[in-house]
Amino acid sequence: MLGVAVLPHRNASPIYCNKFEAKISGRQFLPSVKFVAKRRIEICPKINVVYYFIDTFLKLYSILLPMAELVFKDLSFEKDKGKVKVNFLRLFYFYLEEENLARISQYEISKNSIIFKNVSESSARKKFEFLLANSFKNLKNKLNNKKTIYIHQSSGIPLIGTNYFGLIDRGTNIIEVKPITSCNISCVFCSVDEGPHSRRKADFVVEKDYLVNEFRKIVEFKASNHIDAHINAQGEPTLYADMVELVRGIMSVKGVKRSSIDTNGTLLNKQLVDELAEAGLTRINLSLNSLDPEKAQKLAGYPYNLSKVMEIARYIPTKMDLIIAPVWMPGFNDEELPKLAKFAQEVGAGKNCPPIGIQNMLNYRFGRNPEEAVPMEEFYKKMNELEEKHNIKLIFDKADFEVEELPELPKPFRKGQIVKAEIVLPGRIGNEKLAVAEERLISVLNCYKEEGTVRLRIKRTKHNIFLGELLN
Repeated sequence: MLGVAVLPHRNASPIYCNKFEAKISGRQFLPSVKFVAKRRIEICPKINVVYYFIDTFLKLYSILLPMAELVFKDLSFEKDKGKVKVNFLRLFYFYLEEENLARISQYEISKNSIIFKNVSESSARKKFEFLLANSFKNLKNKLNNKKTIYIHQSSGIPLIGTNYFGLIDRGTNIIEVKPITSCNISCVFCSVDEGPHSRRKADFVVEKDYLVNEFRKIVEFKASNHIDAHINAQGEPTLYADMVELVRGIMSVKGVKRSSIDTNGTLLNKQLVDELAEAGLTRINLSLNSLDPEKAQKLAGYPYNLSKVMEIARYIPTKMDLIIAPVWMPGFNDEELPKLAKFAQEVGAGKNCPPIGIQNMLNYRFGRNPEEAVPMEEFYKKMNELEEKHNIKLIFDKADFEVEELPELPKPFRKGQIVKAEIVLPGRIGNEKLAVAEERLISVLNCYKEEGTVRLRIKRTKHNIFLGELLN
């Protein structure tokens, strides 16, 4: 196209375009206009017409170049080591090669968006989503650099069948919600060996909407108006970036009366407590094992700010209910238990629940097991002794927590049944794999096959948590 200016006199100046930039519906005007060639043609003796030839890209005022700005809520971008680092849900990351991005188009990154120039939005989005899908296979955890798998609604991975993530129904009005694996401390008694020193081989993080939708199905099945959503994790739940919105989504489900979170408290602050309270959280179960800094540090197995945790413990009861939930390590924190019970009373814990809930340290096959666990009979005997000595209540039962027996989700398998299942995920321990059959996950130990169909003998079915023995 030619730019034309009619000049009445030979010495008149040509008309130059001003620089401008504007975005309209995902497209941008040319950032500038310049003349790159001109020639004077005599049409008649008195009038000279000057034709100005413009760049292919610059078609005077009216020409638009496409631009796609893709904005993300859960992703942020930064340059790192000659690559583009993509941060996902704050805790996770993967890298994009710059040359792969350049194949889409010239690009620029900002905190939560990426701009592709000279390409339509539909084309840029399609190509970038394809690149993201492949790159998510390399997702890692910032705390430990372990492989992380993102479980979402289109993944084809059920949320029932494993204790690692998803949802657990134990036949009561309490539904466990597990959005994430990973922990920021390494408690010496951890039953699942979590934290920076963990031997677990992979981590999982679940899409918030997927959790809420599947949670709603279980609530509808139970048909009760007294559902208690208990958010816990193999690790620290508050590492989950979408926690506030997860609580909000859960509390919007008809029939849910209460919700609670288990936490070590190290990542809590007043703003987060306020946001959780506003979203509808009714209780925090705070793992606080000693008021003695040295003992608390040793039990945490990692740098631990006891004063910060105690400060947030004082603040929580101003916004919601609180339970102090220590683990008894026989011979180590015995005398700390009554102190913790009195601290719980002082800060106002236990308005609508017990102020303290002491747990017995038990041994688990894949836990840390720092010492031999005491039988439950001995545990209750010790609690009775402390109650009498300090005139304080330490033993509570299901009624104190308003636990009701309700129908449990049907189990598609029976113990001893042989089933065919599809391997879909790595497990967290050794050569474990997770397989899928009948919309349930099945843990398969000692499985060296990475994918495909396997025959399994079901060894465990309790609470819809399944263990399968590999037959082929």
